[in-house]
Amino acid sequence: ASYPFWSPDSRSIGFFADGKLKRLDLSGGAPQTLAPASIGRGGAWSADDVILFAPSTAGPLSRVPAGGGDVVPATTLGAGQGGHRFPQFLPGGRQFLCYAQGSAETAGIYLGALDTTAVTRVTAADTAGAYAPPGPGPAAASREGGWLLFGRQGTLVARRFDAARGALSGGPVTVADALAIDATSNVGAFSVSATGLVTYRAGGVARNQLTWFDRAGKALGTLGAPDATQLDPALSPDGRQVAVSRVVQGNIDLWLIDAARTTRFTFDPASDRYPVWSPDGRRLVFSRLRAGSFDLYQKPANGAGAEALLLASPQRKMATSWSPDGRSLLYTDLSPKTSFDVSVLPMAGDPTPLPFLNSTANETWSAHSPDGHWVAYQSDESGRVEIYVRPFPSPGGQWQVSTAGGKDPRWRPDGKELYYIAPDSRLMAAPIASSGTALQPGLPTALFQPRIALGGTPAIGYRQQYDVAPDGRFLINVNVDEGTAAPITVITNWNPEAKK
Repeated sequence: ASYPFWSPDSRSIGFFADGKLKRLDLSGGAPQTLAPASIGRGGAWSADDVILFAPSTAGPLSRVPAGGGDVVPATTLGAGQGGHRFPQFLPGGRQFLCYAQGSAETAGIYLGALDTTAVTRVTAADTAGAYAPPGPGPAAASREGGWLLFGRQGTLVARRFDAARGALSGGPVTVADALAIDATSNVGAFSVSATGLVTYRAGGVARNQLTWFDRAGKALGTLGAPDATQLDPALSPDGRQVAVSRVVQGNIDLWLIDAARTTRFTFDPASDRYPVWSPDGRRLVFSRLRAGSFDLYQKPANGAGAEALLLASPQRKMATSWSPDGRSLLYTDLSPKTSFDVSVLPMAGDPTPLPFLNSTANETWSAHSPDGHWVAYQSDESGRVEIYVRPFPSPGGQWQVSTAGGKDPRWRPDGKELYYIAPDSRLMAAPIASSGTALQPGLPTALFQPRIALGGTPAIGYRQQYDVAPDGRFLINVNVDEGTAAPITVITNWNPEAKK
């Protein structure tokens, strides 16, 4: 479960799990499913029992009755906006705030209302905002209303906010230094209650470090510098470079890292993620978020050439694997009818995409075997995310590899083992034997337990946080910050006006 939010009476909680928006009544009973939400990114619950929510990282907000019912669009994406997320209702329950992901010119906090799908930009920000009512005393009657709190360059700041005019006034007031911010999702570690109580957590986002490991779990060295936003590593076929996504100045781009240096690979103001190498190491395919949809692009790996659009469609698309013969690209796409599916984009001949797996389950993060005859993937068809293998190109036949949950499959270079991450974050290895069209998975065993970024929880919006080199070493994106998390600080009677 992720991104919980409260009902106005504090008796229920909304949250996201299993690709759905759900509610849980604290008086008892099972969670109730309210709406599809493939990659939920925040919700808000009004006093009129309307729930606003972000069903995905890309796209507008939706609304649904808190008791269940029809789901309808609540916002419309503007030019340069990649998605709306983390809504919050303002007093009165008709207006709301949300965060728009996009370029430096379009990202930030926006003001919307239930009687229109248009939103208006309030301010640039690194995180979603939170409204605080006026403090006690004469300021409470000020026509300027309350305060808007948001994260900016690692600091929690507040500015006077008049919701009726949708305008800020006065200079920023620092609420807390060193605010913990997740730059990949634009969420800050702070919250404000309707009574004005403020809570926050200091400290930066956990840093990740690309680290080499052997099969026994011994660390063999690092690649590049630690980075709080580094995700989705993909090793080149020769094992000398790794492509990653990083957030710099509020934008997600691809970077290439080798033993000598770290260089930026994409420069577009849109978000670029999910790099996949061609089998000869000469090209990279990636997903670019623009106008609410991830489309597939390719670019020469040496940077000496223009980017080329491979596939554009309204659906979200994430490249996952390029076949060893170079003729097929596997990608995950989001269907409004069947959720996440696995499709094939021919890289030679007719470029019409072909379905590979399109059941009602979420099938993601597919990977070709080294001989190209098999595809491993993760699916929640059993009610729990497990690892499966099917033959390629025909999907006839299916074998379950994991036995107690698993995500993020990767093949051993000779195809005789399949690796994956268990729910407790252990790196698992399952022997794989094949004969013709039959496959025989062996009993999975645990290799070691790294401090892998994102842990063992399945996260559709994040790809594997490890890869396997041609010599069998593991390159793992590990969390290098030790110790306990910073405590939550509570501020009572927060009233900047009193300081005057």
